[in-house]
Amino acid sequence: MFDRLTARAHRTVARLRTEWGELQEEQRGDVPGWVLITLMTAGLVVVIWALAGPALSGVFEQAIDRVTGM
Repeated sequence: MFDRLTARAHRTVARLRTEWGELQEEQRGDVPGWVLITLMTAGLVVVIWALAGPALSGVFEQAIDRVTGM
């Protein structure tokens, strides 16, 4: 009985290792693509911040003024 459980456990572990390895290979991705996405996102953040920064500062200052009563 114990031998059968041990053999079954070994088969299960081997199967999980094989499936994990296949999953790892599928998740490798495209590094240049991710670099491009990261740079484009950073560029969008800079552009949006440059355009909306003054307006957001004004909204923030108004909110603080209302809370403090000044």
